[in-house]
Amino acid sequence: MTTPENRHSAQRAGALVTVVGVSLVLAAGLIPQHNALAAVSTLSLGDAALPETRTVQPLARGVSLTRIVRGTVPAAPAQIATTNRGPWRVTVLSIDPRVARGHLAATYGRDLAQVEKPSALVASAGALAGVNASYFTFTKNRGFPGDPVGLGLYRGVVQSEPAAAPHEVDLLIDSHTNSILIDHLTWKGTVKNRKTGATLKLEYLNHPPRVPKKCAKLKDPTGCKKSGDVVRFRPEFGRTPSGPGVEVVLDRSGCVFRSTKKRGAALLSGQSSLQATGKQTKTLLKITKRGCLRTSIKLYGPHKKKLTVTPSMYGVSGRYQLTRGDRITAPSRTGDYFKRHPRTIVGRTASGVVAMVTIDGGRPTSVGATLPEAAAVARSLGLVDSVNLDGGGSTTMAVGGALVNQPSGKAERAVGDALVYVDRPL
Repeated sequence: MTTPENRHSAQRAGALVTVVGVSLVLAAGLIPQHNALAAVSTLSLGDAALPETRTVQPLARGVSLTRIVRGTVPAAPAQIATTNRGPWRVTVLSIDPRVARGHLAATYGRDLAQVEKPSALVASAGALAGVNASYFTFTKNRGFPGDPVGLGLYRGVVQSEPAAAPHEVDLLIDSHTNSILIDHLTWKGTVKNRKTGATLKLEYLNHPPRVPKKCAKLKDPTGCKKSGDVVRFRPEFGRTPSGPGVEVVLDRSGCVFRSTKKRGAALLSGQSSLQATGKQTKTLLKITKRGCLRTSIKLYGPHKKKLTVTPSMYGVSGRYQLTRGDRITAPSRTGDYFKRHPRTIVGRTASGVVAMVTIDGGRPTSVGATLPEAAAVARSLGLVDSVNLDGGGSTTMAVGGALVNQPSGKAERAVGDALVYVDRPL
């Protein structure tokens, strides 16, 4: 995709340039700021004759914020789901790794189990800008609403495992190069007794284990005959879940610090714990009785190739890849999920520019996008690979601590984690 640029306005941060038209629009900031003005196509949304306005604001070297408004007449509430006249409000944050001096990252705030507003996550990370990222449990009565539904990788540490369903798609970020990989990842986690060689498979990472219904009221959890879960926890999760089962707390060397026939602990720095429910309680107590443990957590990419995870890597979870190799891959299906909603998209251009995109929705001023419409927006912006992140009321973009889009709810929704751009070297 070829995109235009206003060289004079880009020379000072905060400068705004607006171009209104159909055949000629201003760049979405997806190429270096020294490129000349060029014609590009408008968004592939609704009636082809709709007017479109793009306003570009350079934020930092190699970083631009573009606001796109397509259509001018507010939609009638009853027509939001079906109108081809829009309007649509799309906000694009673009980062060119060839020019930008900063780095991409993901952050979950104070602890992994709770939620915070995206603007607060951007601010606490010392970031210039960011968007909401992973799907999360969002169930307050469980006590762990921020628990990611899928991959959570932060500073090279896998805090949440990739989801198994094939439509769950993961976004990997190397903050050293500001490059991204979008694909369905798999994982394998085990703990091994270094003395006896006995091993035990992990079902989850930092996720409340399932308790077999018939065993929930047993006085001795090791008497359960039904299969349960084995889960590893780290201090970043916060206090571990309480309930029936057993918990073994390990020190930084993997040796047993404490073992109890009940769950729920506050882990100290360097500690980790293993929780087991069901008949796995006996197995966990047996494997930890003699010797210390070694924990192995591996990620696998396409063709089951093991990924080398470094401290500069981050990862968040999405649902459905929108474009792959410049082809639209988003399915067109029935059901509420595929209807028009606010959408958050992240992708890359063929030249490696990373774009974070929000499409406001649920309002007469911006009707939102179906999944195929979101894919069409991604392709119009030149994103050869892109993923649909958490949307709906979660769709939020913040710059400098302030919102630059309009979330669909009455207030900014707290979320599990955020994808951010920090305008300083890693």
